[in-house]
Amino acid sequence: MTKHAPRAHDASAVEHTATTVEDAVSPRRVLSSHTVYEGRIWDVRSDAFELSEGSGTLHRDFIDHPGAVAVLPMDDDGRILLLRQYRHPVGMDLWEIPAGLLDVDGESNLAAAARELAEEADLAADEWHVLAEFFTSPGSSSEAIRVYLARGLHEVPHHERHTRTDEESEIEFAWVDLDDAVRAVLEGRLHNPSAAVAVLAAHAARAAGFSSLRPGDAPWPAHPAQR
Repeated sequence: MTKHAPRAHDASAVEHTATTVEDAVSPRRVLSSHTVYEGRIWDVRSDAFELSEGSGTLHRDFIDHPGAVAVLPMDDDGRILLLRQYRHPVGMDLWEIPAGLLDVDGESNLAAAARELAEEADLAADEWHVLAEFFTSPGSSSEAIRVYLARGLHEVPHHERHTRTDEESEIEFAWVDLDDAVRAVLEGRLHNPSAAVAVLAAHAARAAGFSSLRPGDAPWPAHPAQR
């Protein structure tokens, strides 16, 4: 049996793993920006910018999106609420979590999340924490999503409930064990990005009793429109 010599210690690898992992706002200069398409919900913008001074001008078209919030409702038994809704661009009925656009002037991120929870799930929550934040497709869209964990749930009174229309009129609900939802993500049975991020983040945060999560009203400096 051939014995292999131990690998030499790689100092650069140690330095790399010790680096703080944190995204940062770039100082790169935008030379020009204009809207090339105005849509009902989002626009398409064309920007010219340079990576560094004298490097040359680059042009990129991307979706200029207002951003969104999503909510993972969790009951006292640790189950989460998923809702099933048809999504035409992918031609599938997807299991998701309550979510919606930041499209109401003057509405805070947390207030928008509470509104979406009430409108899509007929629920209100007493406890709010930030689970995660992400960009859905940073190479082609400015869409930023903040995902909340909502606990201390109670039902919205019937006379105050939102009337759901269009695709939302067909929403189906299911209370699911968190571990079962994690398996659905890892086995490729759950595809909605907000739901997948929420499920995996909640599973990780549960190990510390959710004590590491930020409060629901924490600032959101990574959102392009909230810097």
